[in-house]
Amino acid sequence: MPVAETELSYRTSYELLVAVILSAQCTDKRVNIITPPFFVRFPTVELLAEAKFEEVFDLIRSCSYPNNKTKHLIGMAQTLIKNYSGEVPGTVEDLMKLPGVGRKTANVIASVVFNMPTIAVDTHVFRVSQRLGLTLNAKNPLDAEKQLTQYIPENQRAIAHHWLILHGRYVCTARAPKCSSCQFAEWCKFVNNGIME
Repeated sequence: MPVAETELSYRTSYELLVAVILSAQCTDKRVNIITPPFFVRFPTVELLAEAKFEEVFDLIRSCSYPNNKTKHLIGMAQTLIKNYSGEVPGTVEDLMKLPGVGRKTANVIASVVFNMPTIAVDTHVFRVSQRLGLTLNAKNPLDAEKQLTQYIPENQRAIAHHWLILHGRYVCTARAPKCSSCQFAEWCKFVNNGIME
């Protein structure tokens, strides 16, 4: 994949942060439908911090878990104003202090916006890294992240994260992996152990 980057549409770190929060258990395609009108109404952190629950909820109701995400988005904006002068912080640790931001989201922002050598482990990355044997018996996303970080060189981590996500989204899918057309099939534990259907 010569072009490996996020499929979320954004222009600023604030917009990417909103989009990644919305993307939890939701497709990037759906998020990219939701965010344009959202950013027309809330183009800045300041406006989102002052938003009423109903205003935000009405704009994001078509994504998964709109109640929780509404609370997270408003809380995230208020925390940015209160603790970070309205700016998206540049460390994983500070990002994780924002409502709605877990380790995966923090790693995405750190990698994409701040070019930090982090690997965000979502369901695609977790699945693909296990199937290809890039991780060994990882029990959870943090375990997988530690293993991937240990073996993938710093200068390749950001793009490796996108390679794994895109491979999992379009080739090594959960239910119907396209093993016969996969360029990694000869090295894949999933294929070679006869797990494929």
